[in-house]
Amino acid sequence: MRRMIIPFLYSIVIAFYLSFPFFFTAAKLPQAQVHVHILSVNDFHGRLNTTATIHGKAAGRADYLAAYLKQRERTNPNTLLVHSGDMVGGSPPVSALAQDEPTIDFLNTVGFDVGTLGNHEFDKGIQEMLRLLYGGYHEKTGFFAGTSFPYVCANAVYADTHELLLPPYVIKQVDGIPIAFIGIVTTETPQVTLPENVASIQFLDEVETINHYTKELKAKGIHAIVVLAHNPGSTIGPVTMGDLARFAKETDADVDVLIGGHNHSYVNGTVNGKLLVEAYSYGLAFADIDLVIDRKTRDIVKKSAEIVPTYHENITPDPAIQQMLTKYETKTASITEKRIGTVNDTFTRDQDRNGQSSLGTLLADAQRKAMATSISFVNPGSIRADLQQGEVTWGALFTVQPFGHKLVKMNMTGKEIRDVLNEQWQDNDTNMLQVSGISYTWESTQPKGNRVGAILLEDGSPVEDARVYSVTINAFLAAGGDHFSTFVKGTDRVEESSDLEALVQYIPLLSDQTVYHATDRIHKTR
Repeated sequence: MRRMIIPFLYSIVIAFYLSFPFFFTAAKLPQAQVHVHILSVNDFHGRLNTTATIHGKAAGRADYLAAYLKQRERTNPNTLLVHSGDMVGGSPPVSALAQDEPTIDFLNTVGFDVGTLGNHEFDKGIQEMLRLLYGGYHEKTGFFAGTSFPYVCANAVYADTHELLLPPYVIKQVDGIPIAFIGIVTTETPQVTLPENVASIQFLDEVETINHYTKELKAKGIHAIVVLAHNPGSTIGPVTMGDLARFAKETDADVDVLIGGHNHSYVNGTVNGKLLVEAYSYGLAFADIDLVIDRKTRDIVKKSAEIVPTYHENITPDPAIQQMLTKYETKTASITEKRIGTVNDTFTRDQDRNGQSSLGTLLADAQRKAMATSISFVNPGSIRADLQQGEVTWGALFTVQPFGHKLVKMNMTGKEIRDVLNEQWQDNDTNMLQVSGISYTWESTQPKGNRVGAILLEDGSPVEDARVYSVTINAFLAAGGDHFSTFVKGTDRVEESSDLEALVQYIPLLSDQTVYHATDRIHKTR
């Protein structure tokens, strides 16, 4: 009898399974581990419709970036899209002329889940930054709805009240597991934007802030913690260094991943058990991060990343984003396509071994001429794109100089000029100013603060310490930006024109020349 019952029951079970398979699927026990996919972008700077090269191949543009992100997103339903700041600011005209609303529109459309602030989100002041995030009215564009996803920043507080500017973190639930994203912006922000933009904000120490909120999150039972840090790093061979590496060593063990930015670099490494990533800039690449989380402990037990270039080959641009770009380009075409002149060569931001770039030199000449001074200086951070040979449009020049900084004419002593040049070598960075009206030598073997040798005017006469010279710089440098504090000492200041206007006026003069060659002005002697 028993032999007859067992096959009979078995046949009933099989028949029930074939009729109602969903019952068995729903009854499955949850997996012991959860696989999570994070796709991250940094330092996009509104590069919606610009193409550049990485590793010698065409890459970038929002429609290609979107195609890659959607392609990777389809491989795992547990995917989050995040960014670590500077998504706007220094943008090409297609975004900048509409107050960077097109870039936010792009991020909303692609479906980002969380982002943090970079220093360039502050470029137009606090209120305009908050308008882009939360929505509001602008006289040039009308009403804008803002972002459809949260921004977080844990270390930016109002100086008078110490209240947070934005929420410090957001918690995302992925397959029943909470993952926290803490936002951080570099404490150098007051030195890399105009001081008035952040006068009301205090930027707290990054490590102390991360540890403070990590402790708060752990008290809530959250152990999978990712930091979106607009702070720099770099990976060279097996070694990862910079702020991100320091944070990895000094932050709580429950911090698992730090996603960086700010210096437009490549980072993919592990320090102190923490995964560190940064994916260049301008949408030329993104980070593809794989996490494995233990369902019982809710902690990340495995992590790895790939930095993926957005090569144009072998992928079709996303049609919805392509249509969006066409719409915005059409709106700005009457301005951006205006012909300004021609140039006989391609001028690049790339600096030679001495620290001089062809484009930086051209801009220094243009600004010096516009303000009729003896000397001019241009900071490389103000130069955002190369200038291609051939016909030059207003849009191309805007992309080169998008900040619209006012130019400042001032008087400086020869000693102050020498001090400024020695400030190019700072503790953790080298920032070579581009010059017009002078040439000089420098030695890398000399200590910082004493590397500059002879400084000569165009006629070959030496710059004398006690003599006063007329100098042109932009308003950012005039306020001591990029740690060039000596510029603050300049006297008899007159503000006129802008860096972009100076360039627009200068290009037609080049069109009348058969050849434009800048002289070598910076000489590294050893």
